[in-house]
Amino acid sequence: MKTPRNIDFFIFDLGNVIINIDYDFSINELKKILPESKHELTQKFFPSKFHKEYEKGLISSAQFRDEIRELYEEDWTDVQIDHVWNSLLRDVPQERIDILKQLKVDFGTAVLSNTNAIHIEKFDQILQEQTTEKSIYDLCHRIFLSHEMRLAKPDVAIYQAVLEEIAIPANKVLFFDDLPANLEGAKKVGFQTFHIAHPKGLVDFFEFG
Repeated sequence: MKTPRNIDFFIFDLGNVIINIDYDFSINELKKILPESKHELTQKFFPSKFHKEYEKGLISSAQFRDEIRELYEEDWTDVQIDHVWNSLLRDVPQERIDILKQLKVDFGTAVLSNTNAIHIEKFDQILQEQTTEKSIYDLCHRIFLSHEMRLAKPDVAIYQAVLEEIAIPANKVLFFDDLPANLEGAKKVGFQTFHIAHPKGLVDFFEFG
């Protein structure tokens, strides 16, 4: 595995960096339980204000589910809502896990993700079913989750908080994310960045395999 010489610490986003995600799949699952007359409301599912609040830990999982029921005026069960919400989480290729495990031996590593409690529980389930690992906390030395920090990318504050915690010079940190806006936020505190633009992006970067 090839690693850059001037980096001491690697930080990884979750979605489309470690786990593949598919928003369209989730919307299609939503349509299955939503009357056709309300299908146009599916476009409000991910951009909603309560989604952002949930990512920042400003509302609980119960409140989040109630917001979804109110938005669609449907008396769905927690199980129905969680299924739709989690269905965007698809698969975790073992080769990505192997990269994290190898890096962890010689470098500092962390996850930095905009996420929420329901997704993290499902993520751990997918890890157990598809990889050699059991929990997100097995992947890296540090795990930074937006809903626990009450901060979210691309706000500069979340990168500053991470930098203070890891106590590594910013220019010695390399951050991987699939969203350019999140990379721009990281650059503002001095992180080096790399855009994961396709499913083999991480593997290709480290010339792994």
